[in-house]
Amino acid sequence: MKLSCLSSNPSKPCFILHFKGVTLMLDCGLDVKEILKFLPLPVIQSTKFSSLQTWTPPNNKEGLDEDELKESGGNIFVNGCLEFLTPEVGMTDLSQIDAILISNHNVMLALPYITEYTGFKGQVFCTDPTLQMGRQYMEELVTYVERYPKPEIRDRWKEPVILDLLPPFLKEAVHPFAWKKCYTKHDIQSCVARVQTVGFNEKRNLYGALTISSCSSGYAIGSCNWVITSEYEKVCYVSGTSTLTTHPKPVDQASLRNSDVLILSCLTQTPSNNPDAMIGDFCVNAAVTLKNGGNVLVPCYPSGITYDLFECLSGHLDSCGLSQVPLYFVSPVSDSALAYSNIFAEWLSASKQSRVYLPEAPFPHAEVSALIYGLSEDFKPPCVVFSGHPSLRMGDAVHFLEMWGNSSSNTIIFTEPDFPFVEALSPYQPLQIRVCYCPIDTCLRFSQANKLIKDLKPTHLVVADSYIQPPVSMPHKTEFVINWEPSPLTYRRGEVISLPIKRQFETIEITPEVIKCRNIHTCKGLDFKDSIMVKDIAPGYDSALRPFGEHFFI
Repeated sequence: MKLSCLSSNPSKPCFILHFKGVTLMLDCGLDVKEILKFLPLPVIQSTKFSSLQTWTPPNNKEGLDEDELKESGGNIFVNGCLEFLTPEVGMTDLSQIDAILISNHNVMLALPYITEYTGFKGQVFCTDPTLQMGRQYMEELVTYVERYPKPEIRDRWKEPVILDLLPPFLKEAVHPFAWKKCYTKHDIQSCVARVQTVGFNEKRNLYGALTISSCSSGYAIGSCNWVITSEYEKVCYVSGTSTLTTHPKPVDQASLRNSDVLILSCLTQTPSNNPDAMIGDFCVNAAVTLKNGGNVLVPCYPSGITYDLFECLSGHLDSCGLSQVPLYFVSPVSDSALAYSNIFAEWLSASKQSRVYLPEAPFPHAEVSALIYGLSEDFKPPCVVFSGHPSLRMGDAVHFLEMWGNSSSNTIIFTEPDFPFVEALSPYQPLQIRVCYCPIDTCLRFSQANKLIKDLKPTHLVVADSYIQPPVSMPHKTEFVINWEPSPLTYRRGEVISLPIKRQFETIEITPEVIKCRNIHTCKGLDFKDSIMVKDIAPGYDSALRPFGEHFFI
């Protein structure tokens, strides 16, 4: 049994698992963080970005293209078409992958690169909410990129001779030659058409060798962990899991117990920040700004924690006497994102499900105005605008930041943990807008993960190498590590690890005709397992050999 890691970011995982002759891909995470190296795509022509000074290396002997790199806020940015860091697909022949298992919408964004641009011919499995919300994420991404396209890809700067001359911000780009331009809407349609949806605890057979089933992970609507079993082995893949009580159905721990191998990914990206405290800070900062007559900008994704923010903020504003303040949700998929959250009632927590029978909508989204474009509407100030993209490199959030960024009465609140806010704001500097960083990551904290692992009792544990040492920014925080004895196996991008699982027994079939022709005996080193199933015995066959009927185990 072997496991290959194709991603450099454990929060956007992608693995290849070779198990019992079946090859599985676990998740297709797209590392969007690298688009911070690019200049934003402005909604309208921006004099600020167009007037930035061009950066060239000393003497420019390497022939860097004119205007390829721009200088802003003390950093160097690529002035070209946005590119994304895809999984390391060159490690394996993707035509040999039998199935792809998707855990949640956050780790699905690279799927079109696999299904549409490689020789992949296998099956894809995920839950229905994951499929629909993953499609929304992909459609929003493509719409932002296509709405305001840059004319060409600029990649001359990636040449090693130039890369060595660049300042650290761009020089430290992760695998720039693996970056790819965004896929198309046609790619998305073709990709999602290949997906088969599954329910929680629904078993699917793969080629008679493995059985897969999904179980609730508690992270998002329809998010799941995967249980992969053969006759005598059990592998659990835990990705994007939460033990917090929010809107999704709670995590199912029972299905994950006593596995031979537990593969763990997607722990919190902000271990020092408590999600409940961050939601409280978010509401307080928004209310203070609104009371002072300012506007609030919340760069966000179209679902996930955004649903909770709508509900928490509207309730907090009511308690502060600010119920008249409008909340706007600006996204190309805003209508469908709000609609689906109230449709998938059976995938929600018990408290949310109970509202359906009152009858009430699970989420109070009626107070939120869903808008497709930020330019075509009259916004009544003071107001709160939720808008993509949280990277501030594309989407209507770029327009709102340029519009409100020069006033200290306004506030921008970062809630998504995927992007460092200082880097996200860098090309817009100088700014007067008030900045609040309230990252809300509901994935397992290290203490919760350690407790969960202890309860699940796996024989072998596999984690990211970054999970067994404190974060680089907090080397003294030894509590922010996975503690497990014996030491867990670790993975990192580009590595293939052998999982220490040795098959002791196997199920095989022998026809009665073969049994009639010759006696059956065990070879040296092999033995029969006690729990033998007898399906059929040839008429007149010696009863002494009944244990070795059509099905037996070696």
